[in-house]
Amino acid sequence: MAPPPPLPLASRTPILHGEFGSYPAHGPRFALTLTVQALHIQRLRPKPEARPRDGLVPLVEVSGCGTLQSRSPSDIAAYFCVYTYPRGRRGGRRRATRTFRADGGATYEENRAEAQRWATALMCLLRGVPLTGDQEITPELLPRRPRLLILVNPFGGRGLAWQRCMDHVVPMISEAGLSFNLIQTERQNHARELVQGLSLSEWEGIVTVSGDGLLYEVLNGLLDRPDWKDAVRMPIGVLPCGSGNALAGAVNQHGGFEPAVGVDLLLNCSLLLCHGGSQPLDLLSVTLASGSRCFSFLSVAWGFLSDVDIHSERFRALGSARFTLGAVLGLATLHTYRGRLSYLPATTEPALPIPGHSLPRAKSELALAPAPAPTVTHSPLHRSVSDLPLPLPQPALASPGSPEPLPGLSLNGGGPELTGDWGGAGDAPLSPDPLLPSPPNSPKTAQLSPITEGPQEMPASSGFPPPTSSAPKASSWGPADHLLPPLGSPLPPDWVTIEGEFVLMLAILPSHLGADLVAAPHARFDDGLVHLCWVRSGISRAALLRILLAMEHGNHFSLGCPHLGYAAAHAFRLEPLTPRGVLTVDGELVEYGPMQAQVHPSLATLLTGPAGQKP
Repeated sequence: MAPPPPLPLASRTPILHGEFGSYPAHGPRFALTLTVQALHIQRLRPKPEARPRDGLVPLVEVSGCGTLQSRSPSDIAAYFCVYTYPRGRRGGRRRATRTFRADGGATYEENRAEAQRWATALMCLLRGVPLTGDQEITPELLPRRPRLLILVNPFGGRGLAWQRCMDHVVPMISEAGLSFNLIQTERQNHARELVQGLSLSEWEGIVTVSGDGLLYEVLNGLLDRPDWKDAVRMPIGVLPCGSGNALAGAVNQHGGFEPAVGVDLLLNCSLLLCHGGSQPLDLLSVTLASGSRCFSFLSVAWGFLSDVDIHSERFRALGSARFTLGAVLGLATLHTYRGRLSYLPATTEPALPIPGHSLPRAKSELALAPAPAPTVTHSPLHRSVSDLPLPLPQPALASPGSPEPLPGLSLNGGGPELTGDWGGAGDAPLSPDPLLPSPPNSPKTAQLSPITEGPQEMPASSGFPPPTSSAPKASSWGPADHLLPPLGSPLPPDWVTIEGEFVLMLAILPSHLGADLVAAPHARFDDGLVHLCWVRSGISRAALLRILLAMEHGNHFSLGCPHLGYAAAHAFRLEPLTPRGVLTVDGELVEYGPMQAQVHPSLATLLTGPAGQKP
């Protein structure tokens, strides 16, 4: 195997270099070198290592850095702790910390200044602030900590979302010095109602901890405000704790991480969130047969995939395995659906692993009168079950199985007393960076924006989430669909139409259909395209299974299956000609019938973290 290419010179140029001790004081001593990509650690005493172990800490694996002070009056040293999440031998991440002792100065003030200089440099690099080796590093270089509203769906991921948020997400983003409030949603459309009443100026981002459904509510809530043009610019993020986690899978790939599921995917996405950074996000405006409109960030599905998605709801307790079981049952009772797919082709289609399929040009002559819009009822709004101001108590911020905190140290010279036996590989206490003062409206004192509440609604006593609505709430605002004629009207001559029997049709924006399903490997968050994939009837169950299995690696187009089609488009119309079927938008069941959609490029903003890093 050829050796990896050398790093660019700028990536290897030292920003800081120094000698430090460890805790306790009689431990080894180290030479530390900080570059824009990694912290290099070399043991000096008692004996230099010929082949240093754990001597390179990529910054992509670092969540944050904090400074500490000894509670002993005679100890003039200062300490800084680096919080890391390296991958283990089996690929999973585990939390680890490295604590270093700044003791080269004659006074505590000198050592504290050195520890803070290193902590500041690390936090600047983590948050994308460029540094050079000859630059004076001061706390003023650090950007103001962003204020995030984090919405948690307690029913997500087999009911484990809240516990995983407290075990993994809260500790990591606290180490990163992020300012945030947690709200636990109570029911379906609760998140949508909350964001409709938010004061946008209080927050720099909204993050959902659940599957894709909660983010769907947030986006449609932002776009259903009178000030939707400003609201949709609010950065949104997703931390995966659901069954599908499609957008999180695309974010994970964008960040350069290996494919992951479960807790590993959650830790990867949390690391990217800690590092900051965003990307424009295309949205799909979907008009349904009744004339109601909703917005999609993920996909529209009809046929096999939507059948599996909806019919596997009864297996939700299995987590992501529900889709596997649903696919097996779907293959056993494979159905075909007659319909008409029309689309406005992109002028330049992205390259596929194999040449694209040639398609006939035609014009749809189908004229359908839209059905009357159903009456939409709005659920009364409740306050959230949990509105947790932070910082939280230390026990609530400790991950399961974490080593005990440092003994005899206090947080930044004034924190609570900490006890425990620390042996050099243990845990430093979770602490806000003292170089980042809390903003006036930080979640420590911030309250939720005033929201008008309706009459109180009796909560469900079953303990299960309410059933999925048959149709999303209609959106009254949002951008105009200038590429779409009225639903039921003839299409312009530059559209392409295909008609026949289909096994499935998928319209997807990002690359992933699930955390481990890459439906459009060449797709980007802001390419301005909707990627259409379809499978015609006549395909065998074995061939369809091969396509689904190949989708795990994104190479299903290279199979050369004649029944598999693809097109990149700016808009499309789907007209089912089979009287019964299932249509989904972002995994949510919608009314069945003719529908059409248009891409709105870069309409939203997605919190993705930096691109292309690979530890």
